[in-house]
Amino acid sequence: MAIHAIKILLCDDHPMVRNGFKQLLESVPDITVVAEAETGEQAYQLYRAQPVDLILMDISMPGMGGLAAARHILEYDSKAKIMMLTMYDSQTYVVRSLKLGVKGYLTKMAEPDELIKAIRLLDRGRKYIEASIAHDLAFSNILGESDPIDILSPREFEVFVALADGQSVKEISSLLHLSPKTVGVHRTHIMKKLHTDNLSDITRLAIRHGVITA
Repeated sequence: MAIHAIKILLCDDHPMVRNGFKQLLESVPDITVVAEAETGEQAYQLYRAQPVDLILMDISMPGMGGLAAARHILEYDSKAKIMMLTMYDSQTYVVRSLKLGVKGYLTKMAEPDELIKAIRLLDRGRKYIEASIAHDLAFSNILGESDPIDILSPREFEVFVALADGQSVKEISSLLHLSPKTVGVHRTHIMKKLHTDNLSDITRLAIRHGVITA
């Protein structure tokens, strides 16, 4: 009997990381990496050209980040299965990913066996969140802790991350394919919603909530 091979699109901007994960995944008989992408834009284009069973998506990449790429892919195909595979364990990223329709969330520090398990579960239509992250998320919900960044729309969040990372309005305009005026409007809305007075406040808030690293 032929083994059903789970077809994977692996998206990460570091070639050595992609190669390491590819070797791990293809060491088991029922998983195969059929395509690789180093940017969110490339992942979106590849998925449209060749749909796969599951996309493993990094969050932080040059150009379109993983969340934006996931949003575009899911707008194109709401049934697409995406799992974030990232260094970030921030609840902000986890919650936003799940709200977009992402099916799984795993950090790169997870054990290899857990990654394989998660892939197989998602392929069967299940969802998977790394245990430690799910534990922290559950406790936050029980304690009623809120994330002030959650009030931002998906597009505002993309601008927020870029601003926190020190990018200018012109750079963000090019990155997100928006006019400088639109970026400026988003920046105004972000600062109003988050009750921040300057870009330094935005950066500190992003670091505090694990959206960027210090």
